[in-house]
Amino acid sequence: MGAKDVEVIKTTTWSAGPGCHGGCGVLAHIQNGKLIKIEGDPDHPWNQGRLCPRNLALTQYVYHPDRLKYPVKRIGARGEGKWERISWDEAYDLVEKGLRDIKEEYGPESMAFIKGTGRDVAGWLQMMAYAYGSPNVAFGLSGLACYTPRLMAMWVTQGDYCVADASQWLPKRYDDPNYRVPECIVVWGQNPQSTCPDGFFAHWIIDLMKRGSELIVIDPRCTMMSSRAKIWLQIRPGTDGALALGFLNIIINEGLYDETFVKNWTNAPFLVRVDNDWTSLLRERDLVKGGEQYNFVVWDSTTNQPGIWDSVQLAYNTQGVEPAFDGSYEMPLADGSVAQCKTVWTLLKERVSEYSPEKTAEITWIPAEKIIEAARFYARSKPAAIHWGLPIDTIQSTTPTAQAISFLWSLTGNLEVPGGNVIARGAFNVTPYPMHSEPTIVSLPPEVSAKKAGAREYRPIKEFRQNALPDAILEQVFTGDPYPIKGIWIQTSNPVANTGMDPKKWHEALKKVDFVVAVDLFLTPSAMLADVVLPSSTYLEKDSVRAWWSPLQAIKKIISYEECKTDIEINLEVARRFKPDLTWNNSEEILDEIVSPSGMTYKQLKEKGWVMPPEGHPTQPYHRYEKGLLRKDGKQGFSTTSGKIEFCSSMLEKWELNPLPYYEEPPFSPISTPDLYEKYPLIMMTGRRSSLFFHSEHRQIPWLRELDPDAIVEIHPEAARDLGIINGEEVWVENQFGRCRRKAKVTPMIHPKMVMVPAGWWFPEKEGTEPSLFGVWDVNVNQLIPNKCVGKSGHGAPIKNMLCKVYKIGDA
Repeated sequence: MGAKDVEVIKTTTWSAGPGCHGGCGVLAHIQNGKLIKIEGDPDHPWNQGRLCPRNLALTQYVYHPDRLKYPVKRIGARGEGKWERISWDEAYDLVEKGLRDIKEEYGPESMAFIKGTGRDVAGWLQMMAYAYGSPNVAFGLSGLACYTPRLMAMWVTQGDYCVADASQWLPKRYDDPNYRVPECIVVWGQNPQSTCPDGFFAHWIIDLMKRGSELIVIDPRCTMMSSRAKIWLQIRPGTDGALALGFLNIIINEGLYDETFVKNWTNAPFLVRVDNDWTSLLRERDLVKGGEQYNFVVWDSTTNQPGIWDSVQLAYNTQGVEPAFDGSYEMPLADGSVAQCKTVWTLLKERVSEYSPEKTAEITWIPAEKIIEAARFYARSKPAAIHWGLPIDTIQSTTPTAQAISFLWSLTGNLEVPGGNVIARGAFNVTPYPMHSEPTIVSLPPEVSAKKAGAREYRPIKEFRQNALPDAILEQVFTGDPYPIKGIWIQTSNPVANTGMDPKKWHEALKKVDFVVAVDLFLTPSAMLADVVLPSSTYLEKDSVRAWWSPLQAIKKIISYEECKTDIEINLEVARRFKPDLTWNNSEEILDEIVSPSGMTYKQLKEKGWVMPPEGHPTQPYHRYEKGLLRKDGKQGFSTTSGKIEFCSSMLEKWELNPLPYYEEPPFSPISTPDLYEKYPLIMMTGRRSSLFFHSEHRQIPWLRELDPDAIVEIHPEAARDLGIINGEEVWVENQFGRCRRKAKVTPMIHPKMVMVPAGWWFPEKEGTEPSLFGVWDVNVNQLIPNKCVGKSGHGAPIKNMLCKVYKIGDA
């Protein structure tokens, strides 16, 4: 059969298959209905022909002999590995009965729905859970510590989300006359080319380096990018907040900020009551009005008219004299008292003054002169961009840390400018992936939504995004407080091997609840504990859509595999059984509704492949805050409560959290737990990415596993020598919570006082039944990390900054 019998079809990646956050254009080579090869699409604006090893090995993934081919039900004990093949009709009936029994006896909130990271399943799973009546849809990582904390910090600061601008919004990309190559790119806590960052193709940074961008890389490990950076800051894990505050100290005190932007577009001139623990923005309604008692008026500096803001902006007093931008004032209040006030700018200056270069160096282990050099280089570069990663989320103090970092691009005038950080919205405002708490295709009544696990304890969990707190879900399995969790649905997630901190507790929970459903492509350690397992599809086997962030793209069904169904089909069928009045009969009708803001049907989008919004559309940069394209009321400004960039956050104040950024030492560290540090003298990082795997996926794919065969721990030669450990030797990694078995990789790429333990390991080639569960208990590093050790906002967990010791197998 010749090449003429091969059809080459263009489509777009997203999970499952490569596993990642997707967005790349591919050419799928199909012969007699079967995938024979896949390669990057050189005409696609996202990846321009480049493709990761996981995609290149997709033939082995799609046709792997261990792939699930049909639904199965458990016929033995959970974990015993005894399954019976069933039809889809029987599978749906079993699922309906299991869910209905829990709903009728305990209420729908007693069923929890656990999803994985960045998957297109999020919208469909939420649709099903809400149709069933449960608010408990959760990304399974402790403290929702994957992008959600950064999203919230940006949202409370600027009302939207930001990403580094690598011209991904422009059809002509780097050649577009509106684009400027960044002089400086800060790569903060990520090794981009080994992963697929959220809505960002890693090699764009390399493209920009070739065009003149210079890097500041902040990473404890020496990576490809840090080895080529102008400045590498080898930071102590978990101290990113101190470094951000140290940067702000230098930029503010040396006058390296954009004063025009700060005065006109931020709430720096607003007044804060300092007699109330510096936590309360002064409101117009608090003031005495009329005569000389009303010292200052609310003023909108962009229109030069009395303003609409709820908070008091210090602009002009009643005599028309501009007051000091940086100062303290007495303001008469309506209750007859006088408030001692300072401007937000004054408070921010005072806060960052605590973090001199010397103090920041002491905390972070980075030399003070390097901190000064990096802060000055970033602030003086026009434009400059920041690209950040997961380590910002995986600390307890994630909220104030991400808040402080997000101040940097606003302070320096690098927001919404070509080559800076630009506000990212789904193309054409299409949102198949729920990013915030706006209504989606199925909504819940407020009183039901308020029952989300974790919402009682943490206001951000209640009011930001739809996610319940997985830590609270796990605790409620055992406590029943405020209500029991009696069932768990797992889709694109693997809590026992990957997302679950204290995984043995997750294992116990899955054994304890009344009903467990798993939707996956392979039997994982978590799926082995299910009552019903439903086989899902790769991205080549489904119709879907991707709009995160640009362009708007169609994912096309090209092939079929055995009896596998798509996530949309599975979730829609179950949803209709609990909400028969749903208006959609099939996935294409759902996709039509989702893409409707673009003015196209899904079929029309599929014919085009991908579409970018036109210049001037609200989902296209730049300078939209000046054009009235960000706010729902069409006024100039940002989508915050005040309409300004908020250096003192009104939302954090509302949630009774500190509205200013601050630094908090990690809970387990040389500083906070010195006695523990003596016993466990190495700082343990987790989660170092491999381009060959995505989290706990792909360990069974031969081409990929051959190149990365072992569960390792990276250790510096000095530390290895002191411990008598040689390269390739099997060792224990241990702390007060547990231990795991690893193979030592002795490398100078790691700091002598740190080790790196990649997460997500299990062995598909080992026995899958209990007690082995594919050898997960030998290697799972999450056994060394506690559950529910979250931050004050409910976000964040110490996933990448624990303490440990390493010793040879057989040593005491």
